[in-house]
Amino acid sequence: MERFIRIGTRESQLAVWQATLVQELLKEKGYAAELVYIKSEGDIDLVTPLYEMGVQGVFTRSLDIALLNDKIDIAVHSMKDVPTQLPKGIIQSAVLKRASYKDILVSRKSKVESHKLEEVNLTDNKEINDLRLTTLDSRLVIGTSSIRRKAQWLHRYPNHTIENLRGNVNTRLRKVEESNWHGAIFAAAGLERINLRPAHSIDLDWMLPAPAQGAIMVVGRDGDTFSFDACQHFNDTNTALCTKIERDFLRVLLGGCSTPISALAEVKDNAIYFKGNVVATDGSAKAEVEQTIPFDDAENGGALAAKSLLEQGGQAIIDAINNAR
Repeated sequence: MERFIRIGTRESQLAVWQATLVQELLKEKGYAAELVYIKSEGDIDLVTPLYEMGVQGVFTRSLDIALLNDKIDIAVHSMKDVPTQLPKGIIQSAVLKRASYKDILVSRKSKVESHKLEEVNLTDNKEINDLRLTTLDSRLVIGTSSIRRKAQWLHRYPNHTIENLRGNVNTRLRKVEESNWHGAIFAAAGLERINLRPAHSIDLDWMLPAPAQGAIMVVGRDGDTFSFDACQHFNDTNTALCTKIERDFLRVLLGGCSTPISALAEVKDNAIYFKGNVVATDGSAKAEVEQTIPFDDAENGGALAAKSLLEQGGQAIIDAINNAR
């Protein structure tokens, strides 16, 4: 009898899109697969800010339990939601090729019209984007549930106000239009994958992403060699390497969604270019590191970058964040 690989997924449109992509990749290699829908804590509580929920694994825990209880064979996650330390008995089976790692600002249509922003070319023109945000309104109201996005935004625009925004991407887009905010911050990959990126949106090229943002991780049960071997067919080695460095950086800094830590590693010219930072939650301080990591040093690149950041002011910022809790 042909074995079906049971793919665990959350029920949101984006999660189902990601799981369906994995299902199609498996089928291309001759594997039969079916989706199994499981609710997560992060999908049930759409009010509490993520950083108040003990957020490590809030979107992955239910799938982890189903995996360990043999109700599913693999689980598909947005990699930035996965804790840096996987639960015992669960292994990384594949990392798909990364999509856009960028954050974007989605403007509220009525606010765009009131500021006559329809006349501005909403492209990646950084000068226009920065001019619009700094001169049209010095006290914008921006929505996000991410403490990382909040911290970086307030560091750049200290006079702005940040409001909590929770829910799946469809819910958050609707809330932006129904609010009196000027806009909200989203991950580009999430909206682009399900064709929901609005025309009235701009890339935030200056904002450093969450570690592993834009990447999809597939996890499996330790010892299930059949499912692991099946997923290895679409494992992207460069994405796996870069996200490992970013997540090692996060792990050494002991950061989760409740700590504003950002990181990005990219393969360029036969080396790995890395940027990382930590920002005070109110945006008042930032420590950053930028390094070129040779491939021979990639195994420890993230940890070494984290130690460098701590020595360059990062430790003081992290201590202040921890002391304020």
